[in-house]
Amino acid sequence: MISLQTIAKPSPIHFRPKKPFKRPPKTLTPIHSLLQYNRKPQLSGETPRVVVITSGKGGVGKTTTTANIGLSLARLGFSAVAIDADVGLRNLDLLLGLENRVNYTVVEVLNGDCRLDQALVRDKRWSNFELLCISKPRSKLPLGFGGKALIWLVEALKNREEGAPDFILIDCPAGIDAGFITAITPANEAVLVTTPDITSLRDADRVTGLLECDGIRDIKMIVNRVRTDMIKGEDMMSVLDVQEMLGLPLLGVIPEDTEVIRSTNRGYPLVLNKPPALAGLAFEQAAWRLVEQDSMKAVMMEEEPKKRGFFSFFGG
Repeated sequence: MISLQTIAKPSPIHFRPKKPFKRPPKTLTPIHSLLQYNRKPQLSGETPRVVVITSGKGGVGKTTTTANIGLSLARLGFSAVAIDADVGLRNLDLLLGLENRVNYTVVEVLNGDCRLDQALVRDKRWSNFELLCISKPRSKLPLGFGGKALIWLVEALKNREEGAPDFILIDCPAGIDAGFITAITPANEAVLVTTPDITSLRDADRVTGLLECDGIRDIKMIVNRVRTDMIKGEDMMSVLDVQEMLGLPLLGVIPEDTEVIRSTNRGYPLVLNKPPALAGLAFEQAAWRLVEQDSMKAVMMEEEPKKRGFFSFFGG
């Protein structure tokens, strides 16, 4: 098990100091949540809630998280608009199976070539979920496009005739360059997606500092691609280790699931699968906590005692 001290001293990676993190006793059961899912969640906070989904490092599952949480919110009865803010490398439409229905983007709206409602793509499966792309693939934004333009876009969504959505999810591009700064500008809360590896954690820690400097204090974390077998074998950092390093509230833990690749290739998000996949259920629970501005509690996994056979009495 890699401890915080072994990472901070010999390694050149320096994490920002966090508040003391208390580990729960080892007698607790595996990762669990104390929430009850037999009722509709109560929407907390002022609407619309503008949430940016980011990570810093590419390939950790930001777009997959945006697609599944967005549709989970719609399934829970809340209206949501997902904005793909990745310029030139958009993929959110592919994961949602809406790539053939994107005719206009935000660039056309800003140029006056179409209305905002024409650029919004409504999902036929859940009509309270809509997709909005910033630009077309392999295209470049105008020089004047930046945080102010995205703020105008969010305000336009708030003031449209059909009413403001309950959630505006912004799929942030990888990196911490101009695209990242533009995507986080209108947000008032953030979901940080990371994986239990040291490279992803270092980028996530850096992004957390940038979010806080931009005034975003409501930051929650989703740990993606968790494998309990590797954690038990001490080949992967546990969720507790990740939370201890980043010091962020835990929104969800997504297990490694082969259904993710299948659903991505089909353009059919995990949360719509019947029967539901394990990762899809985890995304639904994360969406539930996001609605109620709640967090889950990660605890240490206790190793199961080895079974003792008949020859154990003789030292076998």
